[in-house]
Amino acid sequence: MGEGIDLSAVRIVLSHTSHPGNIGAAARAMKTMGLSRLYLVRPKQYPHSEAVALASGADDLLSQAVVCDSLDEALTGTVMAVAATARNRDLSHEVVPCREACRRLAHETSRGEVAVVFGTERTGLTIAEVNKCGLIATIPTGREYASLNLAQAVQVFAYELRIAADTSGQDVAPLDSTKSAVNMATHDEVERFYEHLETVLFETQFLDPAQPGRLMQRLRRLFARARLEKEEVNILRGILSAMQDKRQ
Repeated sequence: MGEGIDLSAVRIVLSHTSHPGNIGAAARAMKTMGLSRLYLVRPKQYPHSEAVALASGADDLLSQAVVCDSLDEALTGTVMAVAATARNRDLSHEVVPCREACRRLAHETSRGEVAVVFGTERTGLTIAEVNKCGLIATIPTGREYASLNLAQAVQVFAYELRIAADTSGQDVAPLDSTKSAVNMATHDEVERFYEHLETVLFETQFLDPAQPGRLMQRLRRLFARARLEKEEVNILRGILSAMQDKRQ
């Protein structure tokens, strides 16, 4: 495996999964490719015997799975999250093929933990969930029938992550090679910044309380592209706090 590539730093996050069998099949797909970190956001039925049956030898991943109450909880501590979705939501996120997303994730493991996020079987990820991620990844499929089972989608991403890890250093495109591992802001730190920013934009009446979503989506995309460091988040929040103090 390539130097600096750590598949144990990759989280597979399944949000609001309806069918327990898909959880087990996803765990099996992960284990075949050397992935072991499974996070479940409010699964409809879990634990469940069907999950164990479909895991087919990946019972250890199920027993170690982290069950969370929210996507924010599942992404706490990560430095990069990718939304796995094929639906066009007219969002401003960068959209890349699965293979490119996995190459970037593999590179980012040298800086911290990363995640691939999957939505429900019927509707996929919500707009709010996609907004928690910095990048959208799609799986190229045939035009006439583009529907993949959840576990199948996990298998494709797991395979591409394995390939990206095994070929690291040959052609992995870093987002910004100047960013150091210890300085990257985590998901939770960036989310607190977004909350602070939204509060100040409401207070200054720059943001319309009736339609806050679109502008905040754009701002999230802008800062996701910047790949914020911890110090940069602190600076930005310091500016926001100064603005609040000035208004008092």
